[in-house]
Amino acid sequence: MVERSTEKISSSSVSDNVGDVSQATTMPEKKEEKVKVPEKFAKIVKEIEDMKVVDLAELVKVLERKFGVSAAAPVAVAAVPAAGAVPGAGAEEEKSEYDVILKTVGDKKIDVIKAVRDATAKGLKEAKDLVDAAAAEPQVIKEKAKKEEAEDIKKKFETAGATVELK
Repeated sequence: MVERSTEKISSSSVSDNVGDVSQATTMPEKKEEKVKVPEKFAKIVKEIEDMKVVDLAELVKVLERKFGVSAAAPVAVAAVPAAGAVPGAGAEEEKSEYDVILKTVGDKKIDVIKAVRDATAKGLKEAKDLVDAAAAEPQVIKEKAKKEEAEDIKKKFETAGATVELK
């Protein structure tokens, strides 16, 4: 039925179908896949659905620490062989890429949020959530930044009153 309505709307002029609400509402309809939750997980899933994003982020961090796993493992696994594929690369060579890690926020939280937005191009909410999460444990601001860029980001955060580590 959805395909037929879409074809009718696209093949006829829009002005002919403006008054027909049923056809207009079926076109942008998004197909949502229903997931059947087993009875034993229903309570947990319901609680997770009712959580705020900040609480979910904290829960993920707690579970990662508790079980020694990482939600970003597939990305890290894919990156490791590429970095280690260079034969004869000595550990004595200076690193050219650094991860910028926000250790502590400091007193100027708003300035730190602005620095996060500048460094990552994140929105206000995402930057605030990241800074809030950094109060509990260190957060990665930028991965694989060039040395000059990483030092520049570190300087901006230190100016904002935060403590940053380059790894």
